[in-house]
Amino acid sequence: MASAVFAQSEPKTNFSSWDVAYLNGTILEHNPDIGHLIQERTTGLRLRYNRKTTGEKEWQQRYNYPDWGVTAFYQDMGNPELGKNYSLLGHFNFYFLNRNLVASMGGGIAYNTNPYDAETNFRNVAYGSHLMSAITGSLTYRKERLLGNFGVEAGVYLAHYSNGKLRAPNTSTNVLSFGLGINYSDRETNYVPQMVTLGSYEEPWHFSVQLHGGANETSVIGRGRNPLFGLQVYADKRWSYKSVFQVGAEWFWSQSIKEFVRYRSVAFPEDGLTGDESASRIGLFVGYELRISQVAAFVQAGYYVYYPVPFENRFYNRLGLKRYFGDHIYGSIAVKAHAAKAEAIEFGIGYRL
Repeated sequence: MASAVFAQSEPKTNFSSWDVAYLNGTILEHNPDIGHLIQERTTGLRLRYNRKTTGEKEWQQRYNYPDWGVTAFYQDMGNPELGKNYSLLGHFNFYFLNRNLVASMGGGIAYNTNPYDAETNFRNVAYGSHLMSAITGSLTYRKERLLGNFGVEAGVYLAHYSNGKLRAPNTSTNVLSFGLGINYSDRETNYVPQMVTLGSYEEPWHFSVQLHGGANETSVIGRGRNPLFGLQVYADKRWSYKSVFQVGAEWFWSQSIKEFVRYRSVAFPEDGLTGDESASRIGLFVGYELRISQVAAFVQAGYYVYYPVPFENRFYNRLGLKRYFGDHIYGSIAVKAHAAKAEAIEFGIGYRL
């Protein structure tokens, strides 16, 4: 079975574009603990460099010739207690509707100017550290080259800031914004691809083993950062060039849970904890992986079948990125969470059989 995608209609060449957008938005109250921090509207400025692909590789053709690039992002959180966030990210742009509708996603690192401090800024329970991860997404309508090499764009933007529980507190924030911007293309003509046909793609079932680890703190502020690690075993089926389905099991161990149990057994004896409970958990999960050449974005949802300590809840989820090095070895980084509450940033290395 074949699928139709776009290819360029002129000789391959490297070219790029720039865009800048002004954003105005609001912090979403995903957790009632941050309600007191939502005050004025947020404002921001996003500057991006975009390198356009030209179809030299198959993944570029199958994804309708996306862009990749670098984003510099500034956002005033509308409350002095939250401060301002400065971010540097990598991103992809994906095109639809004759390349006028652009879906973008990016990830990188953010610096917050006024994180939690027990004495000077105890109300900021959203950010426990200066350095955080930043994840962005946007959906914009873009018209290029309306006046010479300049064009305009408008759309909706989402930004998520979290330190992945590396330091408590970490309630995190999600910001929804609307924005207007201008873009500049270094081409003298609009980019007009043509239709080509590519065949279907499928792989048999594979099995993977992954070791992952990291560090985190519990929600009890001041208990310190502790190591965690785990082992994941799963089967995956790549049923198309872009999509991979996963199903598997995993084992977790966390020193923070051990510290949490010790603390609760003394501070809250009515919980019935002895302090000697296991710090291990076992979960079953399903997942989806979106392959983009040797890079993959993935999501997983799981349930603890072994759950000796009532820590967070039995359902968990994970959002992350993978980088494949050949056919078998890969590295990963992911945020493991319980709904919108992050537990840890995990770094992993795996082998796909």
